[in-house]
Amino acid sequence: MLSLFSFSDMDLDEGNLNIPYADKITHFVFYLIFSALGCLLVRERTQGVWTLGKTMRVVVILAISYGIIIEALQYTLTEDRMAEFADVLANTLGAFVGIGLIRWFFSKEKPLKWKF
Repeated sequence: MLSLFSFSDMDLDEGNLNIPYADKITHFVFYLIFSALGCLLVRERTQGVWTLGKTMRVVVILAISYGIIIEALQYTLTEDRMAEFADVLANTLGAFVGIGLIRWFFSKEKPLKWKF
């Protein structure tokens, strides 16, 4: 819901800190965390029945789909929010990096085991 809420009416003190592409960095980091935690959550909920590969595919598809849906809703339902292809790209890259981190962290040297 916060993705569709407008903050333009609020009087927020922005300060002097000006970070270029801060919104794209935020999208990237959010989807990186979203996909990494999503992988762990799905593996936990399926108790290891789903392979790590299947889990990663499902989570990355869900994350990218969610990002596209939110951008489409911003375009259709809001008057002061803008849908941007760059946001979708940042979301997608973040999701893939999050999945990549999970794949790297739980590589063959450190297998992700749920079955005991």
